[in-house]
Amino acid sequence: MKIKLTWRIWLLIIVLIFSLLAIFGSPFSLFEKGVLITSVGTNSTAFDQGIVKGQIITGVDGQTINSVEDYSKIMQAKFLTNEDVKTTITMENSEIILFSNTPPEITVSKIPLTHLTTGLDISGGSRALVKPVEIELSSIDADELVQIIQKRLNVYGIEDVKVSKITDLSGNIYIRVEIAGITPDDLRDLISQQGKFEAKIGNETVFIGGQKDITSVARSGQDALIESCDQQTDGSYFCNFRFSIYLSEDAAKRHVNILQNLTEDLENPGYLSKKLDLYLDDNLVDSLLISTGLKGQITTQISISGSGIGATEQDAYNNARDNMNNLQTVLITGSLPYKLEIVKLDTISPVFGKEFLNAIIMAGFAALISVSIFVFIRYRNFKPAISLLFITLSEIVIILGIASLIKWNLDLPSIAGILVTIGTGIDQQIIILEESREKFLSLKQRLKRAFGIILSAYFTALVAMIPLYWAAAGFFKGFAITTIIGITAGVLITRPAFSDIIGKIEE
Repeated sequence: MKIKLTWRIWLLIIVLIFSLLAIFGSPFSLFEKGVLITSVGTNSTAFDQGIVKGQIITGVDGQTINSVEDYSKIMQAKFLTNEDVKTTITMENSEIILFSNTPPEITVSKIPLTHLTTGLDISGGSRALVKPVEIELSSIDADELVQIIQKRLNVYGIEDVKVSKITDLSGNIYIRVEIAGITPDDLRDLISQQGKFEAKIGNETVFIGGQKDITSVARSGQDALIESCDQQTDGSYFCNFRFSIYLSEDAAKRHVNILQNLTEDLENPGYLSKKLDLYLDDNLVDSLLISTGLKGQITTQISISGSGIGATEQDAYNNARDNMNNLQTVLITGSLPYKLEIVKLDTISPVFGKEFLNAIIMAGFAALISVSIFVFIRYRNFKPAISLLFITLSEIVIILGIASLIKWNLDLPSIAGILVTIGTGIDQQIIILEESREKFLSLKQRLKRAFGIILSAYFTALVAMIPLYWAAAGFFKGFAITTIIGITAGVLITRPAFSDIIGKIEE
């Protein structure tokens, strides 16, 4: 018998289609070839040429790239000497040509099949809960601190970073920092230091890090480079770096006024009697000689230098580059307004997260199939069992579709929320099935009574989820979000559609 689709069933179908598009994108994207750029070195040639995270590489030097293995093989075969070679990288809408003696500082991965993003519980990484030392943050101060930390981590070139303000039920405000693919020690080093930079001549401060005194910091080219690497007598290597900074007019005037009181150093002719001392978090990191030619001359450009040491030349080069990047970052962003302490620091293994996720998915589907079999045995009819299975899967798709639209990171609490939604949905569908078989009232009255019970349960669950959103410094936020999305979609879309389907079956 042909069943006429009601507007509620049509609404469910339309929402399902849009949810699938949100999850998978265009159907043609399933056949997309290439590799996805997941990170680009901030000071690299590739970054300077405009290559950014999120682009898709389809070819290198005219060869088609279908997988990460294709990309790796081509790059490994190209850079066998220290001579610069030409690399042509083809992307969806552009082509970039690079000249270098090393592979591009690009990290790639396979193109994901969906637009879903996962949290650290699944993808792996480190999470820190921090707060200022002996200071209570206001909401406005916390928002400012979030922006400063986010900016600092972005300047470091760290990808997949999430900084957010968290408030617990007691009103305490914390900052949560989540970074994928990084160790807890690295995360501690990044956020536990205040990053206060000062340049002093004697006891007088010339300029500090941040935009108030520094208008620009050179990041690449001839104004920012590692100049030389030499071997020391003990066999280790020593590499020097240099980069230019540009001072504000006030800082430049302050600089020249301090120099007016200095005389020429008798031991170092051509230089002044005092050095420009650079302090990071009150620790002296470098001292620069000041040329006598700068005395009485207002200059806005100053050259900052430093070094890196390593057991091999490559280690020394990498350390010098990291030290230069660290100093550049502090000079650009300035110091954090507060010294931070780490309240909680976690690390999550991606292997454990994926295994746990697979176990949850398998258990969820096993439970769903078991319930469908029970419904068939109970009602001696395939149609209610198939309808229940279809509606439950629809709810999962709708939740994932909304998560894709709002770019919500699915973590383990979020997955738990989806499972709770499945259980609640099945329970409410069983209520609809039972009420539909009641013989003392009309079918319309029976379904209306069932929906009244469902609405009462919905508002009870909604009220319970709202405080849970802020509980435990936001740890259960994912659980609350997915549960609210699921039960709301159930009441507004799937339960009415299921009622119409059961009504048609009963008729």
